[in-house]
Amino acid sequence: MKNLLQLLEENTKKFPQKTALSFRNGDEIEILTWKKFWAMVCQTANGLHTLDVKKGDCVGVFSQNSKDWIIFDVAVQMLGAITIPIYATNNYDQTEYIIKQTEMQHILVGDTPQLEILKSAEKHLGKKLHIFTSHVIKDEAENITYFPDFIKHFATERNLIEITDEDLATILYTSGTTGIPKGVMLTHGGFKAVVAAHKEFFSFDNLYDMKSLAFLPLSHIFERSWTLFVLSQGGEVAILEDPKNILNTLKHVHPTAMCAVPRFYEKVYQTLIKKIEASSPTKQKLFKKALEVGAKVADKKRTGAKVPFGLQLQFSFFDKLVFRKIKNELGGNLSFLPCGGAMLKKEISEFFAAIGLPVIVGYGLTETTATVTALPPKNYVYGSVGKALPGVEIKIGADDEILVKYQGVMKGYYKNEEETAKVFTEDGYFRTGDAGRIDEEGNLYITDRIKDLMKTSNGKYIAPQSIEIPLQSNPYIAQAMVIAEGKPYVSAVIVPNFETLMEKYEEFKNYLSLNIEEKKKLLETPFIKETFEKVVNDIQKEFASFEKIKKFKLLPEEFTIERGEITPTLKIKRKIILEKFKALIEGMYA
Repeated sequence: MKNLLQLLEENTKKFPQKTALSFRNGDEIEILTWKKFWAMVCQTANGLHTLDVKKGDCVGVFSQNSKDWIIFDVAVQMLGAITIPIYATNNYDQTEYIIKQTEMQHILVGDTPQLEILKSAEKHLGKKLHIFTSHVIKDEAENITYFPDFIKHFATERNLIEITDEDLATILYTSGTTGIPKGVMLTHGGFKAVVAAHKEFFSFDNLYDMKSLAFLPLSHIFERSWTLFVLSQGGEVAILEDPKNILNTLKHVHPTAMCAVPRFYEKVYQTLIKKIEASSPTKQKLFKKALEVGAKVADKKRTGAKVPFGLQLQFSFFDKLVFRKIKNELGGNLSFLPCGGAMLKKEISEFFAAIGLPVIVGYGLTETTATVTALPPKNYVYGSVGKALPGVEIKIGADDEILVKYQGVMKGYYKNEEETAKVFTEDGYFRTGDAGRIDEEGNLYITDRIKDLMKTSNGKYIAPQSIEIPLQSNPYIAQAMVIAEGKPYVSAVIVPNFETLMEKYEEFKNYLSLNIEEKKKLLETPFIKETFEKVVNDIQKEFASFEKIKKFKLLPEEFTIERGEITPTLKIKRKIILEKFKALIEGMYA
């Protein structure tokens, strides 16, 4: 089987005038045909070759999503060198650590904030990097080059070098919710396995017609492996630089596929539920009936049964009247929606399936080159993360830990034999650190992160995600983190959904313009406390008594990537939050 680079080169010959990449340039959408895309990859590889970049060298990318990101990545791999992605939101310490450990000499940066971090790192490390910039940046330093100017004079052709399955393609540093980042070594053979497994599992036969929106950071393995898979099959990738523009971009780009994390679907779901609750009783009744019909059709499709003519007729009616409006808000053409990174609440999965947008929930880690299980096209089970992809072996080990063996599993952690040894069993399975179970049909269910499991002082085990996900699915709540380790009962810090509060309550109309103390004071008012007590109590009606939140505090601002409180895939960094709000948390147990 051909490797990723060979497949990309082949597409240049098969589809020279077809669009490979599309991206925004100012107000315009521009494209790169396969012929032009490959020519720029070759120019980049030829340019880097003149700088003595060779097989096994580490080369960095410290940038938001862009066409240059993908071109640079493929060119680095073309030379047999190793791409080292760094999240555009990484801080100085994380970035310097990666530069130092990989001993990189060359790096592509996206914009001024990343460049400033690199210049500080250069000073501290006492070394000069060759820095390429995607944007025009006013800087006279000799070691800083505008990327398009650098590549334009080099030849547009280059032969692929021989690459084995065991050769490293990339080292991805886990953003991590705890501890020092670890460099995950992924091979060309691993990416080859990803392509084969996805093609067989989903029975794709027209991927060259797919248009996938790169919404998640390309520095994350989920987006990176999916983007490269789509390109390997001749599909088009539309690049989103700023994820805050997602809804506007969906309407302009009209993609057919998009990777996302559960938080995206939770937010869309919350917004829709709020709109319906604010509508007239007649519209609410109509929407309820539409969902009932949609759910019946979705269940027929899920089990592979034929949809009766009358039911299909009803669905077509509600699709035109109700569902089509929702789909148009998301671009109108979405049909394949891979979702990973955390658990998605069952009722949200069922909701999107009912409106004709089934979300393909999957499971994987950076260490497994992303997806190892996914909901199959038919006979999937809501609440599970699907079945193992072809070539993937999964079993349950001690403490219900999910163990994986597969060609896509990492070689190990870069320059860290001790940590590598800890995560592999004697018979070669990778320890995921997640607890789960497998049913008789082979469906995998995630219980929780083993490291996240909390034990109260009364000896009860708490799985935080099973509490946090229902909280965050409520229209009143944006973010929530549970506290229970070593404590007599469960507490939580909750970030309200400020949009909901601003819409519902006059007192919150100008909330965003208030200073931090004014925000705190407003959240302490009795009616807000009572409102959230009712919300939390309604959510946890079905919880066991020891799982119920006894006390909580409302926070005045959302957790952000910039402040280091959440990862680029929006997972809460528990350790950081526990430290930052230590006094507040201790106050709930005083």
